[in-house]
Amino acid sequence: MHFWWVNQNQTYQHEVRGNYLWSPKRKSNQASNPFYDFMREVSPGDVVFSFSNTFIQAIGIAASHAYEAPKPPEFGLAGPNWDNIGWRVDVRFVELRLPAKPSAHMAVLAPLLPDRYSPLLPNGNGLQSVYLTRLSEALAGALIDMLGAEARDLVKGYRVAEQRPLSLAIGLAEWEEHELGKVTADEAIPETDRLAIVLARRGQGLFKQNVMRVERACRVTRVTREEHLRASHCKPWRDSNNQERLDGENGLLLTPTIDHLFDRGFIGFEDGGGLIVSPVAHAESLRRMGIEPTKALNVGSFSSGQRKYLEFHRENVLLKSKFLDGG
Repeated sequence: MHFWWVNQNQTYQHEVRGNYLWSPKRKSNQASNPFYDFMREVSPGDVVFSFSNTFIQAIGIAASHAYEAPKPPEFGLAGPNWDNIGWRVDVRFVELRLPAKPSAHMAVLAPLLPDRYSPLLPNGNGLQSVYLTRLSEALAGALIDMLGAEARDLVKGYRVAEQRPLSLAIGLAEWEEHELGKVTADEAIPETDRLAIVLARRGQGLFKQNVMRVERACRVTRVTREEHLRASHCKPWRDSNNQERLDGENGLLLTPTIDHLFDRGFIGFEDGGGLIVSPVAHAESLRRMGIEPTKALNVGSFSSGQRKYLEFHRENVLLKSKFLDGG
């Protein structure tokens, strides 16, 4: 379990009552931002302290890993310079009956603030540049003590059952369905091409044929039988234009479990063939799927076209932040 702090001044009502976090992937100038990139390392069960208008007003328990999703329409004019596609995490939030103001407790909290990526200034004022940042156990413990029994119950999970079930990854599903609808309704695309693009979404049809001209087996399991292989997009179908959706170099042949891990960002690949394992991937599940997370694995080099798409996957899908230890 990790502990996180989220600043939600602009979006508190939407995110807390909608049970999610959402951030762009980069700053408006396309530079990397650690406080957005940290979204990639949130795991189910992590604790999120929601800070808004100088108070910690809610506590949430993460219910999903991060996934790509469009900017929520309910944000309206908030973040006018944000990109439309960002990171989303499903979170079960509970608003506190007794919110607390950290600035009134800085004698205890200030010595526990980190040198880098701090959620607060030493005087207790919030930092506008911070969206999400990870907290040490010591700082999280001090916040829980400050908030009292209500917070302790939430962190221990005593009140999770009170929350209604979440439709996990709803933003991703809605986005893909929207993109699919655009393709099927576009009469400028010949019908046979539309069918090929739609089938490519599931790694089938013409796209799989094109990938098989480049790839011969699953890079990880070495399975070669076509019926056991899916054509998996490196740059996801939802992010690609119609040409990229059918480009054989935008694909790998993977067995279903490896396809799942790659599609959800739990694994990725370096240009030279090194397997990258996300720090939030469940190690025992990986082992049962045939990947030993502690052992280096090289699956062979990729073409220049594949490397372009794999770079997109590392930057936009892989659940690994370069700003945290081991990133």
